[in-house]
Amino acid sequence: MSWNWRAIRAIIGKDLQQVRQNKMVWIPMVILPAILQVIMPVAMILLPHFVSPVELEIDDMASMIAMFPTDIIEGMETMTAAQQWVVLTATYMFAPLFLIVPLMVSSILGADSFVGEKERGTLEGLLYTPISDTELFIAKVLTALIPALLVSFGAFILYTVVVNISGYSIMGRVFFPSPEWWPLVLWLGPGCALVSLGTIVLISSKVSSFMQAQQTSGLLVLPVVGLMIGQISGIMFLGVGLTMILGLFAWLLGLWLIWIGAKTFSRGELMTRI
Repeated sequence: MSWNWRAIRAIIGKDLQQVRQNKMVWIPMVILPAILQVIMPVAMILLPHFVSPVELEIDDMASMIAMFPTDIIEGMETMTAAQQWVVLTATYMFAPLFLIVPLMVSSILGADSFVGEKERGTLEGLLYTPISDTELFIAKVLTALIPALLVSFGAFILYTVVVNISGYSIMGRVFFPSPEWWPLVLWLGPGCALVSLGTIVLISSKVSSFMQAQQTSGLLVLPVVGLMIGQISGIMFLGVGLTMILGLFAWLLGLWLIWIGAKTFSRGELMTRI
């Protein structure tokens, strides 16, 4: 099947221009990474400067450390209590939290896809463009996916710089990223963004307001919260193997949701709800 990529690129360009002009859309995309990738990690990493190692209660995290591979455990045995705290928080505690960035950014943009056009009064003109329903749906998906991945990778770079700078006085070296983070950023993160998009863009074509679509997207964070609880409690370890498996599941689910959305999307049905 040959798609009209020129029209798809035109729609993507128009939508990204509208995103830049809509503060309700892009401000959360700035605030969220700032909180999760700067403020929270810096506060946690700098705790050893203000709290004694005994009060950090590293021993209470023994169940979490026990889940780590042998080579990681052996490496941490030679560290001070403060260094263990920095590695545990920056490298492992915040790993699941990173997934919230691609999830929420893609859901914000996805929620604005069709329902945003409705609220701006521009949807009717878009629906009459010489492009198929599938091409229009794919254009909306790419409009959200591309910025979500760029923001996600940018947040990772920012997090890397912030963590190494704030933790250098304790660690005495550049210690981040660890090997476990590469599949998290390059494989599982994009997969989560795809799942979020497949769900939200489909919802956006059915509901009548941006807030309705955005409120529904909040449920997508629950699996990430479960991963974080499991990681902190020591029930599981988000290592390379598990991350690759979860990423494969996310990619398959996301592609399936987008396929369903592309097959069921109808601009004629959408026009009846303008």
